[in-house]
Amino acid sequence: MAIVVKNSRVGIAPRKVRQVCDLIRDKKASEALKILRFSEKKEIAIMLTKLINSGLAIAADSEKYDIDNLVISTVFANEGPTLKRIQPRAQGRAFRVRKRTSHVTVEMKEA
Repeated sequence: MAIVVKNSRVGIAPRKVRQVCDLIRDKKASEALKILRFSEKKEIAIMLTKLINSGLAIAADSEKYDIDNLVISTVFANEGPTLKRIQPRAQGRAFRVRKRTSHVTVEMKEA
């Protein structure tokens, strides 16, 4: 049995989120929180920290899991809806700006 925590429509491109997700995959929850604390991509690290803490809170409430042995088994970021915006350019032209969003999923299991 695994704990699955999701965050939808995060306003960060999935390509950027995947870079941080790769750092914490297959690590213990406590070790992953330490890695995220010193990550250079602060906004993504804060969002992933909140997800992991939410999963730990679920584990503490259910009392089925040993919190010290929880491992982040899978973590991934899928593409969410893209917001289309217009950037004015020279001579009356307009360029399309795509603001990408992502759906982030963290799954935790006992080691």
